[in-house]
Amino acid sequence: MSLYAWLLKKNARPPRVSAFMKGKLWVLGCFCWVLVAACPVKGSYILVDRYEDSSMSDGEYVIRPGDIIAIRIFQHDNMSAQGRVRADGRLSIPLLNEVTVAGYTPMALAQQLQVRLKEYINTPSVTVSLEEVHQLSISVLGEVNQAGIYTLASGSGVLQALAAAGGMTNFAKRNIFVLREEKPGQPRIRILFGWEALSRAEGEAARFKLRPGDVVLVE
Repeated sequence: MSLYAWLLKKNARPPRVSAFMKGKLWVLGCFCWVLVAACPVKGSYILVDRYEDSSMSDGEYVIRPGDIIAIRIFQHDNMSAQGRVRADGRLSIPLLNEVTVAGYTPMALAQQLQVRLKEYINTPSVTVSLEEVHQLSISVLGEVNQAGIYTLASGSGVLQALAAAGGMTNFAKRNIFVLREEKPGQPRIRILFGWEALSRAEGEAARFKLRPGDVVLVE
């Protein structure tokens, strides 16, 4: 005899749930939902307060692709150079040909060039100045009102990126990440921001500066 036939024979009925039990189940369901919402963020990440920005050196600006820099050699104007740093981080400089300039502060680059130019010039004096800072191209994704790619002024932070995307949606859990490629070819790291610290302009969240190619993701 099949189970269905046996239930019909026994005139079995599903157990009734009292109003009291329904109320208890509803409260239990709400409690479980709160626990899920309060669960730690999944996946590997680093808190912004513990993140050390390798692009800053004692607070000095670090040259990046897209920036325009001027390299001046004292009393040797014909050997000076000015131009936009290419995507590969290099710039063409007389005598030295293709030189990697991205990743250095202007002062550090000037010191390095002075050492290399000693082969051609006696006691060279080099100055490097930043003529124009390349604007940021930032992707903003996830629970924002207008996801997309936005051009921001240099020095912008996460709040500026969120404002450009029209703010967060009502479904956002307010877990905000910056996905950043620290080194070419390596997986991006995830830097976690708390909304409270961001909105109050507190701690490292307020001082954090976006880089070209960063992705802001709201969950």
